[in-house]
Amino acid sequence: MSQSVSLSLFSILKSHTTKEEMEWLDSIPKMHLESVMTAFVKAPRHLSKTIIQTPIGIGDLIPEVPGFTVQDWNLVRLSRVWLLSFFAQLPKEQLVQKIETLFDTAELNELVALFSALPILPYPDVWLPRATDAVRSNMGFVFDSIALCNPYPFFHFPELAWNQLVLKTIFNSKPIALIYGISQRKNKNLSESIFDFIRERWAAGRDIPSNVWLLVSPYISETHLPFLKRLFLSQKEEDVMAASLLCSESSLEPIQDLFNEHPKYKDEIQKGKWNWSNFMTVC
Repeated sequence: MSQSVSLSLFSILKSHTTKEEMEWLDSIPKMHLESVMTAFVKAPRHLSKTIIQTPIGIGDLIPEVPGFTVQDWNLVRLSRVWLLSFFAQLPKEQLVQKIETLFDTAELNELVALFSALPILPYPDVWLPRATDAVRSNMGFVFDSIALCNPYPFFHFPELAWNQLVLKTIFNSKPIALIYGISQRKNKNLSESIFDFIRERWAAGRDIPSNVWLLVSPYISETHLPFLKRLFLSQKEEDVMAASLLCSESSLEPIQDLFNEHPKYKDEIQKGKWNWSNFMTVC
């Protein structure tokens, strides 16, 4: 995988660098590990912070790594991840030692690049403690680099760590739509935590992002009727639509009775015009 990753990233680098920047990247001895590590640290001295824009609809940039994207990274971040792709050819012990050294000495932006590179590094289980620690980080850019538009948590986090990531994203008012795979990893424990969170937010007089309701949709029961009734009375149309979608997915008679009392979106949902994708834009 390492060669295809390097080639894919390099093709994007070429379209975003100046002649001088590309000359510096070409001058790095890729087979000399110490030179690569030095270049990883010194990249900001030689490269601009040009924002990376990949073609619309590129989707899976690297077929072997579903969900991996470099959209809206800056050139330094992309170059650092590209440099790390050359480590993938190393024996496991040597690779882990080099990457751990970079983690131990990294400043903020270097940490962002390291966590961004986790999906393309071999031996994904080795990086799990680092990744779960990043979720607990108080450094916003570090948290974002592992939580948003990064497929590593979706594929490798156990349920507890995944739920912590999702809940912290919601709690910090960050866009859950940017969590890769958010729709596929709903679970009952997460839904119970979200209901507790909603109770606390409503008690404090605060709103709930309407797309959060997607995460509890398979677990709605009669005990949640008060939540649905409150949503139907909301002044926000997104809340009314969310309540309608929740009702449409339940076969319980009391919930269907409530749906019949608030049929505004019923026909359109049944015709497929509205669904949860209207609330989500996944990277």
